[in-house]
Amino acid sequence: HQAQSISKWASLKVLLRAAWLGLNVFLFVYYFLLFDRDKKFYYTRVLLGSALAWARASAKCLNFNSMLILLPVCRNLLSFLRGTCLCCRRTMRKQLDRNLTFHKLVAYAIALFTAVHIIAHLCNFEWYNDSQQAADGSLSSILSNLHQDEESNKWLNPIHTNSTVSTPAYVTFTTIPGLTGVIITLALILMVTSSMEFIRRSYFEVFWYTHHLFIIYFAGLVIHGIAGLVRGQTAESLNKHNPEHCAQDPRYWGGNNTDSHCEEPEFGSIPAELGGTYSCFADVPFLQAVVHPSKVLELQMHKKGFSMEVGQYIFINCPSVSHLEWHPFTLTSAPEEDFFSVHIRAAGDWTENLIDTFQQQKPKTPRIEVDGPFGTASEDVFQYEVAMLVGAGIGVTPFASVLKSIWYKFQHADQRLKTKKIYFYWLCRDTGAFTWFNDLLASLEQEMEESGKTGFLNYRLFLTVWDNSVVGQAAFNFDNDTDVVTGLKQKTAFGRPMWSNEFSAVATAHPRSVVGVFLCGPQALAKSLQKCCHQYSSLDPRKVKFYFNKENF
Repeated sequence: HQAQSISKWASLKVLLRAAWLGLNVFLFVYYFLLFDRDKKFYYTRVLLGSALAWARASAKCLNFNSMLILLPVCRNLLSFLRGTCLCCRRTMRKQLDRNLTFHKLVAYAIALFTAVHIIAHLCNFEWYNDSQQAADGSLSSILSNLHQDEESNKWLNPIHTNSTVSTPAYVTFTTIPGLTGVIITLALILMVTSSMEFIRRSYFEVFWYTHHLFIIYFAGLVIHGIAGLVRGQTAESLNKHNPEHCAQDPRYWGGNNTDSHCEEPEFGSIPAELGGTYSCFADVPFLQAVVHPSKVLELQMHKKGFSMEVGQYIFINCPSVSHLEWHPFTLTSAPEEDFFSVHIRAAGDWTENLIDTFQQQKPKTPRIEVDGPFGTASEDVFQYEVAMLVGAGIGVTPFASVLKSIWYKFQHADQRLKTKKIYFYWLCRDTGAFTWFNDLLASLEQEMEESGKTGFLNYRLFLTVWDNSVVGQAAFNFDNDTDVVTGLKQKTAFGRPMWSNEFSAVATAHPRSVVGVFLCGPQALAKSLQKCCHQYSSLDPRKVKFYFNKENF
């Protein structure tokens, strides 16, 4: 059954992306052909050629993707769907974990269609200007001069005179479509460039603040097409003036020759382009704040009115540090506890200032605001009989919640626990990072030993950066019952795991299981684990399958 679920997820992933791509292709082709062939735009095409169709088709796709771009980051909606089992089964929940990937995919599409739209309109303005400057009696010249001196708003060319005042640059910066187009483009460029991995990791505040330009982006998008500079022939004019017949000889437009009489065409605007869970922003009183070694701050807060599941995360704001910045942190407490907690590592200006603020606590304890909780991939840990949990540094936090919940389930002899085996890997750069998690692991060791389930949890700790004195001390005390680095029964390994060996051992021990692999860590590690999942998954649906899940914020 689980193997079939993996296959369904892969099929659903392809289906959803194909549906999105298909809708984009359909919208582009449909509107391209509409503006390239419709009689209504016959004279507009005389002035602009195929650039009209390119501009309008890309605009429709741009609007469609702008409508979708916010859906993958609507945290309340995703949490609601994830928690609604009837309308969102496991196969769909897996796809919800890819929300940021889809958000980026839609953003790339918006950038692409924006580039096409801008280039097409730059060509349009040049050809509008060329038609207005022409004095050769050509059809484009005649069309550009129609209704220019009237107040009836029936003109076709938005550049009304051939003076320097009506240049393309002037029209761009003095009309609603032109000015909003510039503002939208600048906002989009800032949002896209600040979303680069390097900037997000090194200058998160830049990414955070520039992304709030989406308000300006959508406001500009709503009013961008109101003025209607690009026009087509009105339906009333089409009844009196057939462009396919009358365009043959524009000299008789408005004349009295009954054999070839055609009234002057009239033009109007094309319609505008725009065709668990409970979340709140609340002040939260906290029970205590503890600063652990390696500058890790633990906040324990009251759980009144707060409902959570394992592996979920919240957004935290501290007004005394910044009124506008909200940062995501995984919950490290278990649903069974009467409080909820987070562990915050110093990893930037905001977190440094937050930890300093709590250490000083002057003149009073800082106020904390919380938004959430929101769902993640780790919620599905207990859906697997076998799970591999991999945490790097502070990335262990979602698994702290999972392991705590397991401890409580053992305490209460919970028969609903489907998980039979957990492999836990924690990679740290310094020995101090292990300390805040030691008590939990020690409690689990004792609880499993007392309940006769010593084989349930297999955990391994890896120290990736060390000095020779630590290695020498560990080697000297290797025969002791407890590890010299952590004080636990499990010995600390120096270096990084050989993932091929780990996956091979798990596949051998569980030849007919579907294994959930969960990671909270860097992208490089994610690639290695994903590669191993594919490599060690059997093609036979009755044999071992590895399914990869990664935390995304």
